[in-house]
Amino acid sequence: MDESQLKEWIKQNERLKLHPYLDTTGHVTIGWGRNLDNGISKDEAQLMFENDFNRTLAELKQYSWYLTSPLNVRYTLINMNFNLGIEKLLTFKKMIHALINKNYKEAAKEALNSTWAKQVGERANQIADMMSTEDE
Repeated sequence: MDESQLKEWIKQNERLKLHPYLDTTGHVTIGWGRNLDNGISKDEAQLMFENDFNRTLAELKQYSWYLTSPLNVRYTLINMNFNLGIEKLLTFKKMIHALINKNYKEAAKEALNSTWAKQVGERANQIADMMSTEDE
């Protein structure tokens, strides 16, 4: 058995799980038997971040209100989507309506008029400041 065969054998035994689960000893596990009590490395965190960032961009590129917004506004929407996820971002109906109408100050106001803004504090203020500045 060579190393690649050994890896495949272990993967078959571990069975891939893409969502966290409790293993037979009660440890939170993911992937092919990765015990999350051990944490992750910085390289693994970076890889996960890159995957999440790319997914965030792909989700937003489906919407004309994103594509037609100035670059700084698109950056704020990427930041919000990364934090909230697309389903929750789409609940910001008044903000999106303002974006469609290219009223970025109103969009920023609507972003701040949310439970999310209260939860994330300064992050929401930074996003609203950037969103309301119409520079590209």
